[in-house]
Amino acid sequence: MVISMKNLKKPVAWLLAAAVLFGCAFSGVKLLKKQFYPRSYSEYVEKYCAVYDINPNLAYAVIHTESGFDSNAVSHLGACGLMQLMPETFDWLRAKDKKNGSQYSDIFDPETNIRYGVYFLSIIQHRFSSERSAIAAYHAGMGRVSSWLSDTSFSSDGISLHTIPFADTEHYVRKVERTKRIYETLY
Repeated sequence: MVISMKNLKKPVAWLLAAAVLFGCAFSGVKLLKKQFYPRSYSEYVEKYCAVYDINPNLAYAVIHTESGFDSNAVSHLGACGLMQLMPETFDWLRAKDKKNGSQYSDIFDPETNIRYGVYFLSIIQHRFSSERSAIAAYHAGMGRVSSWLSDTSFSSDGISLHTIPFADTEHYVRKVERTKRIYETLY
């Protein structure tokens, strides 16, 4: 059987066209996903993540999960702004900050909220060496996570939580971890 170049050109052209279309479709899906997982306020996120040595994808995942990038968001518990800081936590962080020039009304200011939210992530990441435990502490509080880590039914090593006793905190941790992985894949 003799295969001519003329007969080979058509299948190769079709394969090439299909590959280009697949590539365009894949790029389109990625662009569409970026619409749902934006990096809004990137100038502040990148700046304060560099200052406090936090993975920016974690900060974006927390913002996405907490407020959906709505700087005026207020939860039913009273958490405020992009990173959903509780007023007491915001006041505590402002008191710890040596360069504090902010006021309580600044809790809704995107730069201030991100600054203190990332600062808080830094504090809890240093306190809890496991990122999973730190994410749980962002949601449930440092005291609760400390007590869970000291209980062998929740942690076998005192560092990592193998079980989170609050369903809403477990759901939150999984959502932040999943969203962080999406950010890592997209960007």
